[in-house]
This record gives sequence, C-alpha cells and structure tokens, in this order.
Amino acid sequence: MGNVGKNYGIDCFPVEEKSIGNSKPLEVQSLSSGQGKTIMEKPEKQRRRRGVILTSTGLEKLLTAKQEAEYRDNCGHRFTLEVLSEKTLLGVDTLMKVFACESGVDKQTLKHCFQAFNLTLENSDYYRPNLPETNSINPQLLAELPEGQVPLDSPLYINRNNLEQTCYQEILRGGSLIRINAPIKMGKTSLMARIINYAQQQQYHTLYFSFRLAESSIFQDLNHWLRWLCVSISRQLDLDNHLPQDWDDFLGGKINCKIYLEKHLLSHLDRPLVLAFDDLEYLLPYPQLREEFFSILHLWHEEGKNKPLWQKLRLIVAYSPAQELDKTSDTYQSPFSLGLPIELPNFTSAQVRELSQRQGLDQNFDCEKLRIFLGGNPYLIRLACYHLARGNCTLESILATSIGEESNIFADHLKLLLSHLQYLKGNLAAIFAKVVMAEKDIEIDLMAAFHLESLGLIHRQGKFCRVSCPLYRQYFGEYFQQLSVFLPRKTPILAKKITLAHFDTSEKSRYAM
Repeated sequence: MGNVGKNYGIDCFPVEEKSIGNSKPLEVQSLSSGQGKTIMEKPEKQRRRRGVILTSTGLEKLLTAKQEAEYRDNCGHRFTLEVLSEKTLLGVDTLMKVFACESGVDKQTLKHCFQAFNLTLENSDYYRPNLPETNSINPQLLAELPEGQVPLDSPLYINRNNLEQTCYQEILRGGSLIRINAPIKMGKTSLMARIINYAQQQQYHTLYFSFRLAESSIFQDLNHWLRWLCVSISRQLDLDNHLPQDWDDFLGGKINCKIYLEKHLLSHLDRPLVLAFDDLEYLLPYPQLREEFFSILHLWHEEGKNKPLWQKLRLIVAYSPAQELDKTSDTYQSPFSLGLPIELPNFTSAQVRELSQRQGLDQNFDCEKLRIFLGGNPYLIRLACYHLARGNCTLESILATSIGEESNIFADHLKLLLSHLQYLKGNLAAIFAKVVMAEKDIEIDLMAAFHLESLGLIHRQGKFCRVSCPLYRQYFGEYFQQLSVFLPRKTPILAKKITLAHFDTSEKSRYAM
C-alpha cells in the first residue's frame, strides 16, 4: 500500500499558483458506507500507532473530487499545493504526505482534506499501517462470505484501477452502452451494482435483469421473451401495461418492442432509464434468441445516437468471453463493437496487499506469493484471505492444494469447474488437458478457447493460450494424470507435484498479470 500514490506523483501539483475564484461544495457520493472495520478501535497499549494512510479507494475519491473542482472552479488548471493548503487548512508538507500515501497522518487530517471537497471520510478510505493481531478483526468482516456480489457498503470491495469512475462518467452520457467483459467470478456483478447505485444517486430510473433468474420457457420464443421484457419494465416502473392492445403480431417482435418502449415507456419518463442485463452466458444454449437480443441492443444503442427520446436509455451488459463468439456471425448486428468496453483485470500486487490488510492479515504476510499462485483472480484471492483471516488454513497449505484433499478451501470451486468441463459441449476436458500438459503457450480451437477463458481457466494472447494460474495447473494436472485420459504418454510436467518452486522466473512472469 505504500506505493498507492506513486502513480499519481507529487508532480500533479503545478508550481505556478492559479486563481480558483468562488468555490461551491462539490457533491460526490461514496458507494461504500464503510459500516465494518478491519481493526478494533482501541489498539494494544504497547503498540504505537503511526497514523493512517489513504487506501486506493480513498485516494481515488479524493483525486476525482479534486479534479472536478479544478474544472469547475479553476478553468481546468490544477490546484497548487499552496492553494490546496488554503482550501484544506493544512500545511504543504502534510498535504504531500497525504497524496504520497507512504507515511501515516492523523485521521483528522484526512477528514479536513475530504471535507474541503464536500466528501465524507469512510472506513474503507484509509488503513493503519500497523495492524493488530488477527484476533482483533471485526467479526462483521469475518462473517462476510466471499460469495456473489460484494455488498455496496462492504469495506472489502477493492476498486478496479479507476474503472468505476470511467463507468460513472459514461452512464451520464445519453444513449450510452457499457459492456463489462470478464470470466466468471471476476466481479462483473459487483461493478454493475456500483454503476446502478451511482445512477440511482443521480435520480435515474434503474432496472436490473439477470438471465439466471428467468425461467427457461421464456427463452424458447423471441416474441414471448420480448413481451416478458416489456411487461417487466412497465411493472417495475409502475406504468400501465398496454401490451395486449398495442402488440401487432404482423410487425414482428423487435419492431413491436421498439414501438412499445417509445410510446409507453421512454415518452412517459422525465429522467433517464438504465437497463442492466447480467449473466448473458445463460443465453448460450439459445443461439437464435441470443443473436436476436444482441441485434436489439445494437438497434437501441444506434437509436440513441440520433433521437433525443432514445438518449434517455442507458444500457449495461455483463458477459463472459464466450459471448464474443457472436462476432463470428454478424458483426453488423453484434453489440460487441459498440459502446464502452470494460475488461476486468486480475488483482495487482497492491490490490492483494490492500485486501489482505483490510481482512486483518499481518503486514508481513507474503501477498505476492499468494497472488502468483492464484493468478491474481479476485474471487480466489478473496476466498484465500477470508480463510487465512479465520485461521482455517495457512499460506503453505494453500500452495500445497491437491486433488486428494477434499477439505481444501478451493474444493467447491474446483469441483464446479470440473463439472463445467465435463458437461459443456466440444470435449473441453480433452482440450484443457493439452493446455495443462503444455510447457509453453499453445494454440487450440477458437471456440474451446473462448469457453475455457469464460471459465477463467486460461489466458488468451492472440491465437495462443496458457493455464491462468499455478493452482489450476497443479490441481487439474493431478486430475488428468489420475484419469490418464486424453493425454499422450509423454507427460513429464504432470508426473510430479507442481509447486511454486517449479516455476522459474520466466514462468512466474507468465502469471504476473
């Protein structure tokens, strides 16, 4: 965490002072209420506190508010340290420490900085560099299972390299489309929830649809699904249902749906409407419906470029790489060449360090070794930190994860991946076995590569792919070796237990995403 501020640098403050004129309070809402704390309020008496340091979340909030104030009050020119000193009532040296994020300052100092930009300092905005022992962790954090969406008020949510702010700005734009693309359990729904929450703070209408919750019978017929969509939107917006009298079967479902949205929904709204579609992978078994739905998104987005009425509509879709197979069918009907593309990356070293500290792990904990072994996968990192904080395992036991250990902390997740490999079409297990066995990146069938990437099992670089993390190589290597199926006789890489010790410097760099 000591390097959080280095990317911004102290050179973000100009030497020459600019006039800021009359400034007004800047309204910036925090998406985390920070109800939980990673440490107890009262430290051990013998332990000397050295102040607090901004987390990446807190630094990002402060810099965003500062930048907006500069555009609003200072013609876009950056504030000098002297101007910021007057604005915050803090000394120049203290301000440099705040933004550098390398040494602690008094908590009241951070409050002054935040209040100067009309922000409220939340628990998730700072951390103490000297953490107490694990047994003083707030029980609320220990009770937060790392499953599903990270709650909006959770201090364990880790901001994703400013992607949140990019999405917040985009959702304000008329007719916008945000495409969140990532494998399973990478945080798509958590990010989508925060975009929706931000839109609600702007008084927008917001509707969330998960294809996982829809009955399979709805997907059997396009007209049925479009009628269901129109009725669902009307009811959630508390508008009358005009579907029976206004749906003309002669026109077809897509035209009927467009007319219905224009006549009975968008024309009656005085504020923008955000439609968020999650879990699009559940459309994969229904290729015709999937293709038609994507063409509808394409049409709606294009309408927003030309018609003010359709600029009220803002779209968010979250999907896995396998959905981009749609690119191979009809590029002109696909939405994957439109809007703002957001690809969720794996956690960086700094983000793993930050999460481990929020969970209360010792500051000397080897976060980098954990990150390399798990490939920076956000879900796997969350799961590991959760169990480490509870004392359910050690780093050594995590690194020794094997298929013979039914009680390992990743067992349920790994079994789920195995079931996907076994039941998805295309003989994925055999193809993945080749990737696991390979000592270097290899080329595999494109469709299989998309599906394996959607499961988070591989990383693709052009035509070539590799196993996404040493955990998967180690676990699935043992699995395929035990089965002795699909594999050539020469399998030296699978003949012995694989640990981090078997990864030389070049191999480790392959997983340093």
